[in-house]
Amino acid sequence: MDYLITIAGLALLLAGGEGMVRGALGIARRARISPMIVGLTIVGFGTSAPELVVSVDAALSGIPGLAVGNVIGSNIANMMLIVGTAAIIAPLAVHRSVLIRDAAVMVGATLLFVAIALSGTAVWQHGMVMLIALSIYLVYSLWADRRRTTGPGQLHSEEAEDAASGLPDRPVILILATLVGLAALVAGSRLAVMGASAIAREYGVSEELIGLTLVAVGTSLPELATAIVAARRGHDDVCIGNIIGSSIFNLLAITGAAAIAAPLPFSPEIMSFDIWALLAVTIILVGVMLTGRKITRREGIVLLVLYIIYIGAHFRGLSFMA
Repeated sequence: MDYLITIAGLALLLAGGEGMVRGALGIARRARISPMIVGLTIVGFGTSAPELVVSVDAALSGIPGLAVGNVIGSNIANMMLIVGTAAIIAPLAVHRSVLIRDAAVMVGATLLFVAIALSGTAVWQHGMVMLIALSIYLVYSLWADRRRTTGPGQLHSEEAEDAASGLPDRPVILILATLVGLAALVAGSRLAVMGASAIAREYGVSEELIGLTLVAVGTSLPELATAIVAARRGHDDVCIGNIIGSSIFNLLAITGAAAIAAPLPFSPEIMSFDIWALLAVTIILVGVMLTGRKITRREGIVLLVLYIIYIGAHFRGLSFMA
C-alpha cells in the first residue's frame, strides 16, 4: 500500500508540474514576455517544482533526511540517468560557448552545497545565502542576455520554445492548468512524502536512502521527459542546458527553501559517500562539456550502468520481498 501511495504521489507531482509549467508558459506567451526570460525562470523553476515541494514538505514534516537525499539524488540522476538516456537516443553535441556560464554556476553551486554540508547542518542562514546566490545568478543572466545576444540567452529562448510547443491559447484553460497543476503538486508531495517515509520505516532504511533513490528518480521525471524530447529533436544544447539549469535550481532554490523551513542535518552516510559522488560526477560532466566534444551513445550507456551500480550499492544486502 505504501508503494501505491508513493507512486500516486509521484504521478501527481509529474502531472502537476507539467500542468503548472505549460499553463504558466502560455500566460507568459500571451503577456509577450521574452522567451529568454521564460526559459531561464519558468522552465528552469518548473522542471524542479516537484523536488521543491517534496523537499520543503519533508523538512516541515520533520523528515529532513528525505529532503537532503532528494536534492543530492536528483542531481546525480540528472547527470547520469538523464544525460545517459538522452545520449543513447542521440549523441549529444556540446557547444562550450553556449553552456560555459551556466556550467560554471553549477560547479559553484555544488561547491557551496558541499561547504554547507561540511558544517553538519544547513540552517536558515545557509538557506538565505543560497537563495541570494540564486537571485544574483538570475538577475545577472537576465541583464547580460538582454544587453546582447549571448549563447546562454539563445539557449534559454530555445528551451522556452520547446516547452511551449503545442500549448492551448485560451486564457481560461491556461489559468486553470496553472492552478490545478499547483494543487496537484501540493497533493502529490504530501502523498509522496507519506508513502516514502512509511517505506523507510517498514524496511528499516534511512529516509536519506529513500530520498536518494525512489523519490529522486520520481521527481526527476520532468527533466527526463524534457531531455528525451530535446534529444529526439536534435536540440542537444537544450537537453544539456535543462539539466544544468535544473541542477542549479535543485542546489540553490530547493536546499535554500528547505533549510529556511527547517534545519537540514547531513547524516554520516551522506557525508561518507554521496556528497563526494555528487561533486565528482559534477566535475567530470562539466569537464566533458568544456572539451566541446559529443557525449556518445557508448558514454551514455556507461553513465546508465554507473547509475544502476550507484543505486544498487545503496540497496546491497536489503530485501524488499519481506
